Amino acid sequence: MQDATILHADLDAFYASVEQRDDPGLRGRPVIVGAGVVLAASYEAKACGVRTAMGGRIARRLCPNAVVVAPRMSAYTEASKEVYRVFEDTTPLVEGLSIDEAFLEVRGMHRLAGTPVEIAGRLRREVRSRVGLPITVGIARTKFLAKVASGAAKPDGLLVVAPDQELDFLHPLPVERLWGVGDVTAAKLQHVGIRTVGEVAAMSESSLVAIVGLAVGRQLHALAHNRDPRRVQPRRRRRSIGAQCALGRRRRSAEDVDAVLLGLVDRVTRRMRAAGRVGRTVVLRLRFDDFSRATRSCTLDEATAETQVVATVARGLFAASTPTIERRGLTLVGVAVTNLENDVPMQLVLPFERRPTIAVDLAVDEIRSRFGLAAITRAVLLGRDTGLSMPLLPD
Repeated sequence: MQDATILHADLDAFYASVEQRDDPGLRGRPVIVGAGVVLAASYEAKACGVRTAMGGRIARRLCPNAVVVAPRMSAYTEASKEVYRVFEDTTPLVEGLSIDEAFLEVRGMHRLAGTPVEIAGRLRREVRSRVGLPITVGIARTKFLAKVASGAAKPDGLLVVAPDQELDFLHPLPVERLWGVGDVTAAKLQHVGIRTVGEVAAMSESSLVAIVGLAVGRQLHALAHNRDPRRVQPRRRRRSIGAQCALGRRRRSAEDVDAVLLGLVDRVTRRMRAAGRVGRTVVLRLRFDDFSRATRSCTLDEATAETQVVATVARGLFAASTPTIERRGLTLVGVAVTNLENDVPMQLVLPFERRPTIAVDLAVDEIRSRFGLAAITRAVLLGRDTGLSMPLLPD
């Protein structure tokens, strides 16, 4: 049987941990990052019930002694880079999931670096000594189970799931631990009395498919038996590029929301051009006051990274959703472009009259690269809050 050689490394309460690292007066105290909407909470604040994406007013009511700090995205980006340097010093097989978590494959490194447990322990010590942050590591034979193990070991822990103990560890867990089980799927399963992973494993695949659909049913049946053939894939290119902004529960004018939407489009298309990518499908994501979500999309005839083109499509998708927004309120808006292709660089070789705005986009990118993102902006965005630019892994 294959050994447990996949590590899932996940920084603990990342933004809040960076704030506690940089300000010793915050250590051991409940910390909330973000005022209007909670971007992160320390474990001391989480113990009071504070959660990410919660409204700031509710969070302060739950934890009145919390220290609320403004987010410092540049500090989080730099800390992430330092942590990834530790990852890459540990093994060449690193698959980044986000700025604060990654899979690492350490198969075949026993003679060079020790057992997976020894490697994971050394990684945790290195992150603590070189970056000053706590990190949790789960170890298992599959990516899925390694991630579940790290979640069970938090905060600041290390947990290995031995191959002969996998199902004993997995089956007592609640169904929400399975990838793909959100609130809606969990409710469907609980409606028929399914609450643990073991109960999912006891069902036939056809029964699961009848309850939650073909794709999700097959996935849950496989994961409940810890069947996950995916390998760690370093430097995998993104399948989509997106950005989102939490709006909180405060009502905003149509002009303010439009500014947020345009700001998101600007970020997304700028990242696409920097990564040399173009895409055909524009996706709009919305979250409402009742925490329900909606997704709208439109596929173009031709792949693009032009800001104006994507903005026009995103605005059209948003306008079509206006009646729903007026009834249910809006707490989050997101924009993504999918069906990505490598740009080679077709935007420059096509006749200029077919790409009337790409030259403007490229000129704006050049100015920003030299003088900073605030050096130039759209007139309609002047003086408006377009939301925070969240740190991301390189594209």
